[in-house]
Amino acid sequence: MNALIWLPFLPLLGTLVPLLFARFSRTVCAFMTAALPAITLLLILFNAGAVFNGERFFSSIPWVPAIGLELAFRLDGLSLLFSILILGIGLLVILYARYYLSAQDSIGKFYAYLILFMFAMLGVVLSDNLIQLWFFWELTSISSFLLISFWGHKVEARKGARMALTVTGAGGLALLAGLLLLGHTVGSYSLQTVLDSGDLIKASASYPIITVLVLLGAFTKSAQFPFHFWLPNAMAAPTPVSAYLHSATMVKAGIFLMARFYPALANTDLWFLLVTLTGLATFLTGAYVALFQHDLKGLLANSTISHLGLITLLLGMGTDLAAVAAIFHVINHAIFKASLFMAAGIIDHESGSRDMRHLNGLWKYMPFTATLAMVAASSMAGVPLLNGFLSKEMFFTETLHQASLGSLSWMIPVLATLGGVFSVAYSMRFIHDVFFNGEPVNLPKTPHEPPRYMRVPVEVLVALCLIVGIFPSLIVGDLLYSAAAAVLNGAVPDYSLAIWHGFTYPLLMSAIAMLGGLIIYTNRHHFFKFQAQFPMSDPKLTFESVIQSITLKAQKFISLTENGSLQRYVFLTLLLAISMNAIPLLQLNATAGLRPEIPLDALSVTSVALLCIAGVATVIWHRRRLISLLMLSVVGLIVSLAFAKFSAPDLALTQLSVEVVTVILLILALFFLPQKTPKESSPRRVVRDLGLAAFVGGTVGTICYALMTRPLDTISTFFLENSKTGGGGTNVVNVILVDFRGFDTLGEITVLGIAALGIYKLIARMRLYMPSSDGKGRAWSEDKYPLLLAVISQSLLPLALLVSAYIFLRGHNMPGGGFIAGLITSVAIIQQYIAHGVEWIKHRLKLDYQIMIGSGISIATLSGLGSWVFGHPFLTSWFDYFYLPVIGKFELASAMIFDLGVFLTVVGATMLILANLGQLTTSERATQKEHD
Repeated sequence: MNALIWLPFLPLLGTLVPLLFARFSRTVCAFMTAALPAITLLLILFNAGAVFNGERFFSSIPWVPAIGLELAFRLDGLSLLFSILILGIGLLVILYARYYLSAQDSIGKFYAYLILFMFAMLGVVLSDNLIQLWFFWELTSISSFLLISFWGHKVEARKGARMALTVTGAGGLALLAGLLLLGHTVGSYSLQTVLDSGDLIKASASYPIITVLVLLGAFTKSAQFPFHFWLPNAMAAPTPVSAYLHSATMVKAGIFLMARFYPALANTDLWFLLVTLTGLATFLTGAYVALFQHDLKGLLANSTISHLGLITLLLGMGTDLAAVAAIFHVINHAIFKASLFMAAGIIDHESGSRDMRHLNGLWKYMPFTATLAMVAASSMAGVPLLNGFLSKEMFFTETLHQASLGSLSWMIPVLATLGGVFSVAYSMRFIHDVFFNGEPVNLPKTPHEPPRYMRVPVEVLVALCLIVGIFPSLIVGDLLYSAAAAVLNGAVPDYSLAIWHGFTYPLLMSAIAMLGGLIIYTNRHHFFKFQAQFPMSDPKLTFESVIQSITLKAQKFISLTENGSLQRYVFLTLLLAISMNAIPLLQLNATAGLRPEIPLDALSVTSVALLCIAGVATVIWHRRRLISLLMLSVVGLIVSLAFAKFSAPDLALTQLSVEVVTVILLILALFFLPQKTPKESSPRRVVRDLGLAAFVGGTVGTICYALMTRPLDTISTFFLENSKTGGGGTNVVNVILVDFRGFDTLGEITVLGIAALGIYKLIARMRLYMPSSDGKGRAWSEDKYPLLLAVISQSLLPLALLVSAYIFLRGHNMPGGGFIAGLITSVAIIQQYIAHGVEWIKHRLKLDYQIMIGSGISIATLSGLGSWVFGHPFLTSWFDYFYLPVIGKFELASAMIFDLGVFLTVVGATMLILANLGQLTTSERATQKEHD
């Protein structure tokens, strides 16, 4: 299935759709948003038959094969099941949200966040690489943060989103550590390799650490005890978010993780203790707390926690049938809980309240919605002929077969039945208190039925509750079996989805749960009085107090280490560096090695003397900014000459270009700074700094001398030997930058572009003090753009651009390349700004430097992606030789396209900074002149 690799990315493209169609009607926006997810669902369903027959599909593109990184996806029974849940319920939520959100809510932004989350969840369930899985895992946390905080004007939404991100983000870091250890243990980050290496992993000494770390990631995401507190507070999100994230998808990610790694990590005593006991505690805690909630979504949130604990408990039992039951309840819970959340949203939308103390007798006002909600709540309670009953029967059956706790094993079925009792009780409360129990009390508006199509998603899901409950084998039989086969490595035991199995102990447990739930509900007042004796604690306040305490301690530590003194920071940094190098240097018997030294000549001695003099002059005259800048430029010039002497012409050209650009940048910046500055340091501090500088300089010089006088084994030989054959160029430096280590260069230009955009935003509306005279009190010249400078700069522009083009084109085989050419072009353009002014250039050079940066990074990235089309790793270059009659033989390399991206990014970033800083200077002077 070669198209598999593109399936998760179809919804990603869909994140742009709602933003583009938000200007149209909400219905058009909703249907256009649903288009790509619907196509993705159809493509997955098209291959469902093959998956049901036992086939597994894999698709991958190598990225960094040396360290096991690749873009890899898989489609098996488990990923098929979760993909159907993610896309199917996601499409229903898109339709539901069209009617739920108010006219004031940005539906385009909401749909964009929702589709981004859908993409992240698909990436999690379809990934076949551990690192890739973790990337999508963290993306679910980020996108869910955006969705939970969608109503950012509400304090509870912001706090709930921050709490969810903190808890799940911390679990994600633990998961990353566990996955790295897992990959190291099996020697591969391929998920399939990990799943096939279960015996090796369990025999490893790292198994306990791996299991704990992976389970921390799963428990935090799926709100397991004691990390369950974040889920109820995330209910501040819009109800479509709750119906999607907190019933069918995000909270199921942890369940998916445990199911996915079940063949590799399960069936040990450690797994049983951690997973079973955590699941049991979560199951009981959530069920008990749900009974006492007055908020509809609060009840459903805690019941979700309880059912997630039930599934976790099943996955921890270690029997094959328990795993099958867990997968079955994943399906059933997603169906009935999503419909319940949507019903709760309808009630809130049409009555203005979610408080069950006011929501009474809604059956009279909303009979259709009430019927749907009651069927879904009955499924949650485990009433026969509904889907929830079947998986709960399987759950009760498996609890009876547990003997892992020895003489205490009887407690598991007893506590499971107790959890079932509370499940019936809170389901009864949901039904009776909301739809019966008298008349509504002080509701903001008179309840009524919702718009027709707002109810359609609930009707679809409730219909599934009935159909799966009556015809389970026909509807979900193949889907359940294939998912269970993926979890159990094909060893699926015999099981029955029949509605009636006769009079059995599980049926008796169900009957006890039903009767006990009714008794508890009818006597709920006694339980409420009992619960009222305990002090109420708000997890939100507890979490905020912990965060504030950590913040205060961090601030105290920072105040001890940071006092705003740059000298102190440099002093501590250098002192630490010297301390770390002291022991190796003291153990060095002799500084000089056996390698012969290069003889000194007069030119070298003179250059070193000038370098030292300029460096010392920079320090002495550092308070005279312009003079110190000139001295510093002399240092850069000598360094570039040293590069040229030691056969590094590329570095020499780069250094020269950077020096020119840097001097221009610093002159523009220094324009706003005082021409002279007072002495900042006391004599004692000056002596201390001189001593430290001499000591650090002597130490660094010693290290350099020791290294250069000893033979070193480097990788330069590899690059020299493979530069021509592997990269098609004789300029080794350029081949390294655009081919061998092109990914590094791509990262560097991306950082450069981001930095330039950040600087531009910082200075875009900056208002600085404008000095009216130089350091000696002389007013600035009125002749801002001298004629001679303008004529010379215009004459030099074509020559500079020609040199830039020449440097760019020859870069693959001779000193040059996109970076150097970009700097030369920038210098040529900035000359025009200096000679003619910003306004003069604006009318003649219509360049958008922000677009240039984006285009450069995009071109460089696309040149790397193009290699995927031909089945090669990212950024693999191609070259060949061609012949033209007049030109003769010449070479073409795809790396030139990458180099073009580097060129555009460098020009765009450099000019975005320099031109806008120069414009700031011009505008300030113009403003001051008008003021005068």
